[in-house]
Amino acid sequence: MATGGPGGPVSEAAVPGQRILDLVDKAIAAQSPLVRKNIARARQRNPDVTPTQVIRNLERMYVSALTGTGAAVGGAAAAPGVGTGVALALSAGEALSSLELSALFALSVADIHGVPIDEVERRRTIVMGIMLGGSGSATITKVAERTGQHWGRQVVAKVPAETLRQINKILGKHFVTKYGAKQGIIVLGRVAPFGIGAVIGGGANAALATLAVRAARRAFGPPPASWHG
Repeated sequence: MATGGPGGPVSEAAVPGQRILDLVDKAIAAQSPLVRKNIARARQRNPDVTPTQVIRNLERMYVSALTGTGAAVGGAAAAPGVGTGVALALSAGEALSSLELSALFALSVADIHGVPIDEVERRRTIVMGIMLGGSGSATITKVAERTGQHWGRQVVAKVPAETLRQINKILGKHFVTKYGAKQGIIVLGRVAPFGIGAVIGGGANAALATLAVRAARRAFGPPPASWHG
């Protein structure tokens, strides 16, 4: 049993869960200032590029980057002579990188759609909601008591911060359960024999990235016809 603060003891099960949520916040804080630069860099390559084209480019870059980091760590972790402790440490570091890539992708897409990302609660809702996919969408619309498509625009951009805090508490619990379990399976898979670990790491990350891309499309709907602001 771990000792908590004024609230009393904290269960051992709660500690890893809080660590995962701390990593989410760390990833969001690190990537939020890079969102506008990320979009501007994509637009500079072609001044006439449309929001749709930029979002599709961001999707491809995200899937490619996440697949690459998973395969690289999987190969390194499973290399001959690498102990299990080192392998798990490599995978833990890659988990933060994966979260950062996911946060940058989700927040960049939100910004292109004109959804405000200036408040930390809105950023948390966007990132966790997209990474959780269908279950995230259901939670958000239920707690916000809103119906209709595209929660990214209908909920995140419009509901009060207090409602978002309530949403994020529930999303956080789901995130720890679902994403934490998935990440644990992926980490163990990467410690498989050399070569197999790389395939598992890259394939698993590619699947997670693809699900996030689909969730983002459902969350925000069709890209705007022109650039806002």
